[in-house]
Amino acid sequence: MKSPEACRRILAKQWESPAVREGRLLGGQDAWPIQLSIGRPSSRSLSSDLDTVKRHVEAWRRVTAGKVLWKKVRYRATGSEVEVPAYWQLSKPTEWVDAIRDKRVYTEFESMAKWVEHSHPVFHRLMVRKRSLWIGKPAEEVLQALSIAETITPGCAEARPLRAMGLFGADTKFFERHFRLIVELLDERFEGEVSRIGLEDFLDAYRESEHWLLVYDLDGGLLPFRRMRLRSVDLQRQPLPGQKILLVENESCIYQLPDLKGTIAVLGSGFDLNWTNADWLRTRSVAYWGDIDTWGLAFLAKARQSMPQLIPLLMTSEVFDRYDAKAVREPVIAGTEPPPGLMPVEQSLYGKLIQSQRGRLEQELIPREEVHAALLKWLDD
Repeated sequence: MKSPEACRRILAKQWESPAVREGRLLGGQDAWPIQLSIGRPSSRSLSSDLDTVKRHVEAWRRVTAGKVLWKKVRYRATGSEVEVPAYWQLSKPTEWVDAIRDKRVYTEFESMAKWVEHSHPVFHRLMVRKRSLWIGKPAEEVLQALSIAETITPGCAEARPLRAMGLFGADTKFFERHFRLIVELLDERFEGEVSRIGLEDFLDAYRESEHWLLVYDLDGGLLPFRRMRLRSVDLQRQPLPGQKILLVENESCIYQLPDLKGTIAVLGSGFDLNWTNADWLRTRSVAYWGDIDTWGLAFLAKARQSMPQLIPLLMTSEVFDRYDAKAVREPVIAGTEPPPGLMPVEQSLYGKLIQSQRGRLEQELIPREEVHAALLKWLDD
């Protein structure tokens, strides 16, 4: 048989489970009531330790949260039925919190109720499951972050720094203080697209922080190390060796790249392509390879604005059609109109992707053999 305190510990442990919290706080009426089995005294305890049994029964009679369900049990030792506590029934979230009797849990519950009341339903699951995003933060700033995440849209920064956006009275350090919270909120709204692209790129914000790019020596003898991390600002000032430069949207594609004589690859730029206006790049043969989706084409367009000689690789309608079975839905598009810098055939592809139910073909899904063939052809041209 369990004491009220033992049952409170069980309920408190359940509170710590994100899945249980979500189910009970957001599951509606179907999640309630819940019943916790108390267990009943054994015949032996009733005959040999009657005082303990009496204290157990009295302790449950003093419980005020929820409802204690009693059951009449017949014992040989008593010769008659004895009423004992059988289940602790809780019918709503407030009764669950009251039953736990923990100030921290009560405070968290009050905060969650506030977030749910003042935010769009798309954010409720995240705010209930991931307390670490908001615990210890001022309530008014969490509410600001929820409002900002509900309002901002792709590209709305219009090349301004995040601190200069001035949304909902947020101060200049707001995004810095609540960066992770805002990113995760936007991921809920835009199905992970913000983490995939990066907050600054998603909002088209001026990148104030240092952005480190992966530089990979495909030749094997041009750099002191095969792989290096360099800041984009340093690439703008300091030329790389080799005559060919390959820009690759996603770092995860590094395993698909073959050895290429006289070539260095720069991976993971995203929208951070201002460094490509460097004078030294004008004397190089530069190619760009990105995802076949609206964002990949937007990155290509931006790179071409500073490098008119840029050669796109594997970003054609033919490649998309060849592997369209591997394409997935693009949850958020880069814009409803093709960005400046795309060729007519690329503009046509952009429109096709917008109209497609599955308008994203990720680089990683193109067979390595086809990637190698395209890169070797570019090397020989």
